[in-house]
Amino acid sequence: MNHPVETYRGEYFFQNNQLLYVNRASESIMSPYHDHDFLECVYIAEGAGYHHIGDQVHKVRKGQVFFIPIGISHVFRPISSDQARNPLSVFNCVFSPLLLHKLSAFASDYRSAQFINDMESGNFPYYSCLDTNSQFEKLFLSLHREFELTQSGSSDYLHTLLLQLLITLQRSVASDPEVTARAPQQLEFIKLLHDLDQRFQQELTLAKLAETSGWSERHLQRLFQQYTKQSFHRYLQNLRIQKSQELLRGSQLKISTIAEMVGYRDIHSFNALFKRCTGMTPSVYRRG
Repeated sequence: MNHPVETYRGEYFFQNNQLLYVNRASESIMSPYHDHDFLECVYIAEGAGYHHIGDQVHKVRKGQVFFIPIGISHVFRPISSDQARNPLSVFNCVFSPLLLHKLSAFASDYRSAQFINDMESGNFPYYSCLDTNSQFEKLFLSLHREFELTQSGSSDYLHTLLLQLLITLQRSVASDPEVTARAPQQLEFIKLLHDLDQRFQQELTLAKLAETSGWSERHLQRLFQQYTKQSFHRYLQNLRIQKSQELLRGSQLKISTIAEMVGYRDIHSFNALFKRCTGMTPSVYRRG
């Protein structure tokens, strides 16, 4: 099923050079289906409802934690429009991949550092778990309080809280029996995503990827839907646009040159795709 999708951009949320934003929100039955150019951790603080993600719908309740990567279209909605009787309140902690690069420098444990690096590079997929001992709830409460009631050192304090949140998430993943059971396949798929990070500018097709990976095209498509909630084609498009954004921000190269560097020889196709994914043309994005 196709949904109208809005794109939320970090530049709206990140103010005063702070690459982190935290809020508590009451979800509405009219909340729009959306994706975003930042990473998001969500905690269900009150009530119950549904999480619409990709073409799937899952029931959610208080105490559940979610990690949503860049480019995944989703929305949380309550059971009904009667918010007094059927509330659904969430804590949202959204952050830029650029912040993860800074945090990884503080992670001395290899597993934590690798987990953060996988998140930064887009190789950690959508994930959810249940907060069985209130650790996540305490962290989200602290994050929200520090964000709303700023004091001296709040920026650094928020970063340490986010690092705690990510390590707690990594521990949850490591102890999840479902994740452990599919670990070999998941590790191979992560390697494949790392390979795409290096080859995204080439002429890539699902057939070529099947030849090099040893998986069938059908199975590969299932893996992309399972771990990224996107088709291979959509994932590759988002990856290329993400790389082009980095080049637009960090260089003075011509837009036509950047388009070729990320795999698009037709500048018109690149411009149209960039605007569809980001809501603005490459030239406007560069000026912003």
